[in-house]
Amino acid sequence: MRAAVVGLGAVGARAARQLLALGDLERLVLVDEDAHRAEALAQSAGPVAECAPPGSLGPLGEGDVVLAATPGGHEALARSALARGCHVVSVADGIDEVQALLGLDAQARSAGRHVVVGAGFSPGLSCVLAAFAARAFEQVDEVHVARFGTGGPACARRHHLLLSATALDWRDGRWQSRRGGSGRELCWFPDPVRAVDCYRAGLPEALLLVPALDGVARATARLAANRRDRLTAHLPMLRRPHPEGELGAIRVEVRGRQGQALDDRVLGAVDRPGLAAGAVAALAARWALDGRLRQPGAAGLASLVDPGPFLATLADRGIKVAVFEGTEGVPAPPRP
Repeated sequence: MRAAVVGLGAVGARAARQLLALGDLERLVLVDEDAHRAEALAQSAGPVAECAPPGSLGPLGEGDVVLAATPGGHEALARSALARGCHVVSVADGIDEVQALLGLDAQARSAGRHVVVGAGFSPGLSCVLAAFAARAFEQVDEVHVARFGTGGPACARRHHLLLSATALDWRDGRWQSRRGGSGRELCWFPDPVRAVDCYRAGLPEALLLVPALDGVARATARLAANRRDRLTAHLPMLRRPHPEGELGAIRVEVRGRQGQALDDRVLGAVDRPGLAAGAVAALAARWALDGRLRQPGAAGLASLVDPGPFLATLADRGIKVAVFEGTEGVPAPPRP
């Protein structure tokens, strides 16, 4: 079994190491625009790893997996990988790129391959949490995702742009475009993050969750931001982003019905986003190699994995999930 990681920034480099740690890998191909970075990672990874020039996937072919962790260009890379007979795992987190990747569904199904879309921290882990929470209900009515923090520099730049991008909500069977930076909502994340103001942004969670949660009436995603973030979202970044990212968090709230009763479940996670995204992407790639993903095609993790075992394996890798059960002084989530 062979794999390639294309893009060796904060997420890609960690995904490569996690793939090696998961074991049983015949060859790991490392591709990056910065040849020195790829060579350094290959040397530290040992004899299983090798470098390939940008635009190349080395010896990969039938049944192997390509993990795309570049800032963009995932659709073209996915098409190339599918043409070779490879599975694809993408950490794309923008609406346009996620839509383009989902558009490869027919090609992936025809080839009997998987295109795992949005396999990072958020989307990615957020989608698995939503699928896990949904198992508590006979019918899921709503799912709401919120994200706090960024991974490496590329992720920080994306965060900056997404606040000014058009948001996409699912409501009562149709898509609604919303202005980025609108819809302020106080969201409670696990400690130590706790309460943070979150706003609509160009996040793709709804695109990935609506097909996975049959009959869901509402799906939204929000991004944590302060006043400066909102005021400067349409401008170039005013300061250099942190090289490795800082603490991040996700919150997923699912509302639904069990019999005649209405209830909700709130799950979350706190970790360094680059670290968590790398672990999620690597595990998705491993499951693709092992044939553990569901039906071939292009979809998010909520549609492709059994959330219980997936989360259990992530927990073994140090990525833990928190369940919100109510705290004195913390208001219950409001109902519309």
